[in-house]
Amino acid sequence: MALTFVRDPQLTPALREELADLWLDVSQAGGAVGFVPPVTAEDIAPVMQRQLDDVTSGGARMLGAYEGAGGAEEDGAGRLIGTAFLKLNSHHLMTHWCTLVTVMVHPALQGGGRGKAMMREAIEMARDLDFHAVRLGVRGGEGTERFYETVGFKEVGRVPAAIRVAPDDHRDDITMWLPLI
Repeated sequence: MALTFVRDPQLTPALREELADLWLDVSQAGGAVGFVPPVTAEDIAPVMQRQLDDVTSGGARMLGAYEGAGGAEEDGAGRLIGTAFLKLNSHHLMTHWCTLVTVMVHPALQGGGRGKAMMREAIEMARDLDFHAVRLGVRGGEGTERFYETVGFKEVGRVPAAIRVAPDDHRDDITMWLPLI
């Protein structure tokens, strides 16, 4: 199935519902998108709202990955199956780079190249916005840093045990970097 990417999709009620469902499914499957299972829609809602408020205010940009036809998008792009958000820097010495956050593909669709295609589109979006580099934070212990390396990111820093996913489970906070120029 072909993917359609929509940069800065309209934040309609239907898109918000699809995003909430996607975020919940990814979180419940153990995806490192801000939560650890078990998680509820009520847990995700305020975090998602803050992120969408950031998009609305211009502090972030959204990339939606769609598959199929007849989904939330008015243009018929299909069902939302993935996202990546480009968080912009407000500090005047760092406005030349952005941070990728909430990168996710529906767990039932992982492993078929959709995530890599979405990452390539997110990187092109950052280039088109004239960013010189992209930063990415990765939760250690998941192995996802190897995936991000396949699209050009390199590990540039690691804070040991900075992420607590459970009282007895601390993970490294891995910083990855991709120069665009």
